[in-house]
Amino acid sequence: MTEQTSSFDQASTHEPLKFAYWVPNVSGGLVVSNIEQRTSWDYDYNVKLAQTAERVGFEYALSQVRYLSSYGAAQQHESTSISLALLLATEKLKVIAAVHPGLWEPAVLAKFILTADQFSKGRAAVNVVSGWFKDEYTKLGLPWLEHDERYRRSAEFIEVLRKLWTEENVQFHGDFYRVNDFTLRPGPYPVPGRPHPDIFQGGNSTAARFNGGAHADWYFSNGKDFDGFTEQYDDVTRVAAEHGRTVRFGLNGFAIVRDTEAEAREQLREIIAQADPASVEGFRKSVQQAGASTADRKGMWADSSFEDLVQYNDGFRTQLFGPPEQVAERIIAYKKRGVDLFLLGFLHFQEELEAFGEKVIPIVRELEADLARTGDPIGVAR
Repeated sequence: MTEQTSSFDQASTHEPLKFAYWVPNVSGGLVVSNIEQRTSWDYDYNVKLAQTAERVGFEYALSQVRYLSSYGAAQQHESTSISLALLLATEKLKVIAAVHPGLWEPAVLAKFILTADQFSKGRAAVNVVSGWFKDEYTKLGLPWLEHDERYRRSAEFIEVLRKLWTEENVQFHGDFYRVNDFTLRPGPYPVPGRPHPDIFQGGNSTAARFNGGAHADWYFSNGKDFDGFTEQYDDVTRVAAEHGRTVRFGLNGFAIVRDTEAEAREQLREIIAQADPASVEGFRKSVQQAGASTADRKGMWADSSFEDLVQYNDGFRTQLFGPPEQVAERIIAYKKRGVDLFLLGFLHFQEELEAFGEKVIPIVRELEADLARTGDPIGVAR
């Protein structure tokens, strides 16, 4: 493996990786394909999945946000509601609710999340999604902002959330939001080292990277190869340093763990071969304007191929395909590039998530122990 130039601090490799999974709270599974996906968007399935996830070593779950039937997601449960339900059904799992500025008033969301945080004893979090689906705004008579304006609004949204969660008598006067002498009680559930519920934000564009470095606690990246992630890591870390901050990094991946790499690759081939072309193309047309509408063409999905978009957050690009040992080694190679958390999707959720926790995560922990001891457990140079 070739040496990569990066600002990554090797000391970060001593922190255990965290694992998250996509909550299947929308129908259709995590790939836009007609292949069988043993999953379900209903409540009972999701409760069982969440309880399985925390038992086998997952620390986070991310509830998807979708309001309109579209691109394979004919049915959906609202993200904050199902997040609270899963928090109440689990004991350790942290649940991240994806939310759209423009559809939420930040103080109302802040209050909802504080209630969930109190009920769950400090396990609520949010992922602020600037929005790509124009119809979800215009069909409700809400203004649709251009790309960089959506991210400016998200930056204010995050700052209002943080102030309401950490200050009293909050004053905020921005271009999108106003708060006048406002206090929320109770505040966040007290968790040592955590001033407020975690705030995640993702994206590929320059505006998204700026928000990730300047405002968020965590930066989510769509699926990326090694070089693609390193480039984003360095850019966001630079922005954070310029603002006197540090940011943690999450990476999306679709895991296909089989006895051999050949079996995993064949599964991937079948998924793509049975892709739903109309849904994938419809999704592509909707999302790729996010990249096209930015001056530097760095927006989400700007360079995604048809095959990439079959997994709608570019999860195939992370290449978590093969037997448990191989997948674990690739995960560690990403960790050495700065990944703090993996956000994972699966074809058959219940059985594959459980198998990942039982077979892959223990190997990751062994390799992490070697990494802490030797600095390079598997000979993968940065």
